[in-house]
Amino acid sequence: MDNSQGSGGMKGGIGGLFGGGEYSNTELAGVPLTGMSPLSPYLNVDPRYLVQDTDEFILPTGANKTRGRFELAFFTIGGSCIIGAAFGAVNGLRVSLKETRDLGWSKPRNVQILNMVTRQGASWANSLGSVALLYSVFGVAIEKARGAEDDINTVAAGTLTGMLFKSSTGGLRGVARGGLAGLALSGAYALYSNWDHLKGSSPSQSSRLY
Repeated sequence: MDNSQGSGGMKGGIGGLFGGGEYSNTELAGVPLTGMSPLSPYLNVDPRYLVQDTDEFILPTGANKTRGRFELAFFTIGGSCIIGAAFGAVNGLRVSLKETRDLGWSKPRNVQILNMVTRQGASWANSLGSVALLYSVFGVAIEKARGAEDDINTVAAGTLTGMLFKSSTGGLRGVARGGLAGLALSGAYALYSNWDHLKGSSPSQSSRLY
């Protein structure tokens, strides 16, 4: 027996040992291997099963592929506090520089600037954080009460947030103005989120997707 026959017999034996023989070029033709390195012909696996067109996630039983309002609440509150602190610090720096420009660059002026920046940053962070907290609480409560997640929850939570936020300082008129402001902002957000659907095109993936 020559070397070629011995080599062929060895390949056939190894292929039989792992549950399959060699794949010919004809059998492998047309198999999509985009983005993959060629697989060994001795593996008893159809390469087509390893090609996925969409993302797959391992989720707990009964879980959705979208983040709920409770999960988004932490991001919303934290992000609002950070944005409020940054905006307040910039606004405090602007105001303090304007009010102390007659003092020149001195230690008292630096102290006043630092105090104003700190005070404004904390005030804005507290205000936006409170609004985000109220909105998240109302949103989660309405979602649980209705058993559904849609734009009605968003608009209702925004309206109630505006009303409650202004109830302690503005009286009935302030409650009305806060409710209208919350309704306008939440309605604008809901309109923006569904703009593609309203235009008749296929909606883009929501920001809540993983």
